[in-house]
Amino acid sequence: MSPIIAEIIGTAILILFGGGVVANVVLDKTKGNGSGWIVITWGWAMGVFVAVFAMGQFSGAHINPAVSIGLAVAGLFDWAMVVPYILAQTLGGFIGGVLVWLAYKDHFAVSENQELKLAIFSTGPAIRNYPANVLTEVIGTFILIYGVLYLASPGFVSMNGEMLSTIVIEGKDVGFGLGSLAALPVALLVLGIGLALGGPTGYAINPARDLGPRIAHALLPIPRKGGSDWAYSWVPVVGPAIGAVLAALLYLAF
Repeated sequence: MSPIIAEIIGTAILILFGGGVVANVVLDKTKGNGSGWIVITWGWAMGVFVAVFAMGQFSGAHINPAVSIGLAVAGLFDWAMVVPYILAQTLGGFIGGVLVWLAYKDHFAVSENQELKLAIFSTGPAIRNYPANVLTEVIGTFILIYGVLYLASPGFVSMNGEMLSTIVIEGKDVGFGLGSLAALPVALLVLGIGLALGGPTGYAINPARDLGPRIAHALLPIPRKGGSDWAYSWVPVVGPAIGAVLAALLYLAF
């Protein structure tokens, strides 16, 4: 499978699970209505697990622009592949959002709360304070990327300098991917971030996870959906990008 296709599919899987569990919890007349934050964080973690487990062999299953950027800054992924991966991840996020809407279409129709409908597709702050919201996303994404970098223990490079666990595209090693990790530790890392740091902003920690589905929310014919909160949309893009770069720089420093 093409790594670009794999990133599209992997990110769509992530959003199908993650957006789907939010829909199950917040929309009216679902079987899981009102089941709470613990259910939501587990749903997102399982989305990461399935996406990484299924697509890691083809693309490394970054499924997150912050991961691609962080690995590139750390010298573990080819910069030439970063933009194609980000575009694929964003498209996958959009497709995942559409799939969630299709699965819960009747429940969107009977639900009135516009903010909760938007929350299925994208993140939003519990208290709107842009500097604080960005900082929360920076911290959460820093922990994600720094954890990913060390979850590959004992390391990425062998004693003779050869790269281990690389992605090969068209006969060329382009870098490291999450697929060489066990999928479960990555999923548990995301679960922990959601439980510990998800309260202020909903822990986007992934620009494609927010932007792709937000675009879907804006375009889909969802009854009484309200606006897509584009005024906030830059936070879950800029914050994770900064957090990824800082994590990679600290990794290089040691």
